[in-house]
Amino acid sequence: MPKLMTLRTFIAVPLSSEQEENLAATERRLQREVPTGTVRWVKPANIHITLHFLGDVLQERIPSIEQALESVTRLMPAFTCRLAGMGAFPNMRRPRVIWVGVQDTGNRLELLYTALGEALATIGFQPERRPFSPHLTLGRVSRRATATEIQALSSILRQTEVGDLGPMPVQEVILFRSDLTPSGPIYTPLARHTLATPPATSAQSRGESSAAR
Repeated sequence: MPKLMTLRTFIAVPLSSEQEENLAATERRLQREVPTGTVRWVKPANIHITLHFLGDVLQERIPSIEQALESVTRLMPAFTCRLAGMGAFPNMRRPRVIWVGVQDTGNRLELLYTALGEALATIGFQPERRPFSPHLTLGRVSRRATATEIQALSSILRQTEVGDLGPMPVQEVILFRSDLTPSGPIYTPLARHTLATPPATSAQSRGESSAAR
């Protein structure tokens, strides 16, 4: 009997080219300060807002996942959040994961996350147990880092300010395949789903009406 093929997959929001460069600049600034080898930095092209990690799934289930994504994105209007601030998991004193924060004042990103979770549950995926905490991972502390290096990293992170990096458009959701390699993960888009066009504001409507006249 042939072995069934599985794909390691996750669902995420990609960065705009502008925000990719902003985060690349932030990484370069930190790399100049942090002891070499202490952190495994994420390539800017691989940084994204993870919505749901699905893990290893049978390839034959991909179409049903795509249908679930389409059922949500065709009804969810595109929106904008902002990137600002820096933090670490589990905390700044014992950093293991270094991240940049995502500000979503209208909770629209969480609404998208919740709607996707509900759609995925209808096709057999278990809901996430951890609370949703949107962020952009810049790097992960090496397992070989010494206590002294981690202490130095903690001090650097607490002294480094990352202000408002600007708007982050959320216009599409991507189903990614993740292949782990010795040089780092390779993320391959399997499907892209564009969010609905947001309704025009009254000001926009007046402007379009005037232009038409």
